[in-house]
Amino acid sequence: MFPDLHSTLRKLRGGQTLAETEMERAIEIAQSACCQYVFLKPMFDEARSVARIPENRKKPLAGLAVSIKDLFDVAGQTTAAGSMALQDAAVATQDSPAVARLRQAGAAFIGRTNMVEFAFSGVGVNPHFGTPANACATDLPRIPGGSSSGAAVSVATGAAFIGLGSDTGGSIRIPAALNGIVGFKNTARLVPTAGALPLSSTLDTVCALTRSVPDAILAHELLSRRQVTRNSAPLSAYRLGVASTQMLDGLDATVAGAWQRTLDTLRKAGARIDELALSEINELQQIQASGGFSAAESYAWHRHLLAQKAESYDPRVAARIQRGALMSACDYIELINARRNWIEKMEAAMQGFDAILSPTVPLVAPPLAEVAPGLERDARFFQINTLLLRNTSVINMLDGCAISIPCQAVGELPVGLMVWAGAMHDDPVLNIAFQIEQLLEQQ
Repeated sequence: MFPDLHSTLRKLRGGQTLAETEMERAIEIAQSACCQYVFLKPMFDEARSVARIPENRKKPLAGLAVSIKDLFDVAGQTTAAGSMALQDAAVATQDSPAVARLRQAGAAFIGRTNMVEFAFSGVGVNPHFGTPANACATDLPRIPGGSSSGAAVSVATGAAFIGLGSDTGGSIRIPAALNGIVGFKNTARLVPTAGALPLSSTLDTVCALTRSVPDAILAHELLSRRQVTRNSAPLSAYRLGVASTQMLDGLDATVAGAWQRTLDTLRKAGARIDELALSEINELQQIQASGGFSAAESYAWHRHLLAQKAESYDPRVAARIQRGALMSACDYIELINARRNWIEKMEAAMQGFDAILSPTVPLVAPPLAEVAPGLERDARFFQINTLLLRNTSVINMLDGCAISIPCQAVGELPVGLMVWAGAMHDDPVLNIAFQIEQLLEQQ
């Protein structure tokens, strides 16, 4: 793992390195084979200029490299969301709030990153611009996870310290888990979604990928313009739950082994961990049987563009969007009400627990060849996509917060541990994740 943002900032302030030096290192990585298909629009010259500005050295991000998912408005650039259908769209007249806040904090934007077209998949494949390969797979090319695929690979390879992205059903946490880095999905209302092309206005969350929990805390503080309340209490001070319903089903051998080792490690350190059925999770399939928020709300945004440029869409993405055409207004209103009631039941079931633990995803990154474009592989693609989204999407429906941190052993493919809770419990989740990260690093 490359040095995280905090350790690099300490070196900068101690005179052991320069922002310009760190930027050249980041650009060298960004131009290397490990970042093939990662950057749709490199911004290297601009990043170099920002790294050289003396005033930026006193800012929180100190002129260091940050990547931007192709979902966000940047003044003077086209926001295409990884699609051919928007290549001729008008350029943005101003930065999105998320981009503006990072820029004000001294971010040097190294480039716009690749993504699943219109953010509508957890696999990470983009047939238009190529698919970035998983940063941690050395045996054969594997999927990066999505939809923030390029953002994750930019962070995991060392090309960026922060990858600005979004999470509607797991688009930050899935690629974080598969690439062995940290992905924090905050409570959605805490960061403005303006200036980010929408997938689901109900579920979309603006957040970031990093290489450590302290970096995740800093990124969240900058994006939300709020201070995280720190708590140095040991793990034994918290009551943690394990969601046994659905979230532990069908784990592959690597994930199952890492999961059990992690629980054993936490318990030996004094963590209080109790099994919690959360049978309410089983209700989600029926609640979303008509298509769910992403289908309805994406179709409302895309229907006119689809009518004009359907041939420009990834067929797999178009098929998921077009499901929304089958939903009636009554279906949508019933979905809103059902979600509200479901959240109430979930919050009651989790009462008394500080956070819940789950594997982020139930499998390690599958080979890219399994999901390459082609009708004969579509069934496998959608099977993998469903598995990847299974655990993470629960938290989006809950309007909750969650973080994925690496928990695999040395030499294993990456596995993510997800720490999660309901809405506005972001600070306890981050504090618990920090304690767990430190403990796992000691192991």
